[in-house]
Amino acid sequence: MPELETLLAFAAATLIFAVMPGPALLFTAAQTLAHGKRGGMRAAFGIHCGGIVHVIAATLGLASLFSLAPFLYTAFKIGGAVYLIYLGTRILFKPKITGADAINPPPKNAAFFQSALVEVLNPKTALFFIAFLPQFVDPAASLPVWAQFLIFGTIVNLASSVADIVAIVLTGHAMSWAQNNGLAERVTRWIGGSVLIGLGAHLALSRD
Repeated sequence: MPELETLLAFAAATLIFAVMPGPALLFTAAQTLAHGKRGGMRAAFGIHCGGIVHVIAATLGLASLFSLAPFLYTAFKIGGAVYLIYLGTRILFKPKITGADAINPPPKNAAFFQSALVEVLNPKTALFFIAFLPQFVDPAASLPVWAQFLIFGTIVNLASSVADIVAIVLTGHAMSWAQNNGLAERVTRWIGGSVLIGLGAHLALSRD
């Protein structure tokens, strides 16, 4: 394994990245605002599974294809952006629902598959792993490089998932207040939808 100093630096960097309000955290918070805690938890699990795909891709060296083939990066970026905007628009313009059903989650497994697809289609996640993980991989260690990639990537993914769950719990408190308030329900739904559309627009217009 890498030296202790390297592991401590990795732990510190992972913690910083996990608590920063990035797209995944904002996405799960938006899903929670729109669909309640259960919808948010399904979204977090979907993002976690999508992250695993990126970890495996980085381990196998597949993520480097985005650097070698810019058109592939652009295709994934635009696809993910369009899907985010589509999800946000659905939340904004869905028919009004009253009563306790207002915060019911989407149909079973829908939030999970939507979130997994959003994460898989985000090429920035792939580039993050291939840029971040090599800083802590030691070719001279007893573990092979691919195993270090897999272990470090899994730890980063788990740390991000924990941060997402904390965001869901905190956002859920706002939903508890909004549950029986029609105006508050509409406001939280519009916030959730607007966040998703904003994330999609940011992803589409970003130059990197």
